[in-house]
Amino acid sequence: MKKWFLFIATTALAISALTGCGGKNSASDANKVYVYNWGEYIDPEVLDMFQEETGIEVVYDEFETNEIMYPKVASSGVSYDVVCPSDYMIERMIQDDLLAELNYDNIPNLSNIDQTYLDQAKQFDPENKYSVPYCWGTVGILYNKTMVDEPVDSWSILWDEKYKDSILMQDSVRDAFAVALKSLGYSINSTDANQLNEAKELLIQQKPLVQAYVIDQVRDKMIGNEAALGVIYSGEAIFTQRENPDLEYVIPKEGSNVWIDGWVIPKTAEHKENAEKFINFLCRDDIALKNFEYITYSTPNKAARELIEDEDIKNSEVAFPTADMLKDCETYQYLGSENDDLFSTLWNEVKSN
Repeated sequence: MKKWFLFIATTALAISALTGCGGKNSASDANKVYVYNWGEYIDPEVLDMFQEETGIEVVYDEFETNEIMYPKVASSGVSYDVVCPSDYMIERMIQDDLLAELNYDNIPNLSNIDQTYLDQAKQFDPENKYSVPYCWGTVGILYNKTMVDEPVDSWSILWDEKYKDSILMQDSVRDAFAVALKSLGYSINSTDANQLNEAKELLIQQKPLVQAYVIDQVRDKMIGNEAALGVIYSGEAIFTQRENPDLEYVIPKEGSNVWIDGWVIPKTAEHKENAEKFINFLCRDDIALKNFEYITYSTPNKAARELIEDEDIKNSEVAFPTADMLKDCETYQYLGSENDDLFSTLWNEVKSN
């Protein structure tokens, strides 16, 4: 999800916490499924439709980041049945033996998922045993054509002094370092101390040019013509272009991050079959289309894509970049807690300079 939403309750089915829910082993609880998802990351009508069609009540909760989600699932304090982490966090959860293998006999609509994305998911789920791709996208540069009078095809433009105070960077350690690492020709998953220090120094050099380090505010500021350039997620870029036709999105030639969020079932799930029914429902072509139109992040569902009526969106290289555009893009990997600490230390040095 990328993908970093603020917490907003999107449906009457949402609840603020599940820890107070008792009687989960009762007969009345059998027809429930406990879902943990990003905020604003599903059409609320889809939850109602699932409940009406299956008789299974959706008990829905939301999280803001993977790092908030992980300890709640890992602690087993709340028995969620189906969760939607990002790629690198799925990898971590597999390593930590937190996930149940999926029974694909209960998910026949998996056939609607394009093999391209199942293959991409093997970077973090090598045998596709534990996750089903839900949404995907890229990280790139959004720019205002009325403010930028040159071709935008490289991360290097984010270090151009003529755009001082008109550059927006993501306030996210992995995304910020991905920009710097790719600018230097390195992998976004580098753990080499020298490469990471180079990236840190590059970000420190850039800092005087940056108007703000933000997350979802990139969208609002770019729509309002408050900045010329911003690092943004592709799904957000689609939304901004609907609101401001002067905005364009590009994946820089050096490459970037291509991310996948997927549905998984924790080992502690008490309603595994209901969870698989829920995942199967979301893989249905009309349901996947409905979610795509609501959240604007790209769908890996090839059958749903065929149903898109807006030809501009259907053929959009922002929503559906070509394989050539993605050839130098990488999926984030889980680099271990020690490297998490290193990234955080280096990012703090950037922010404090």
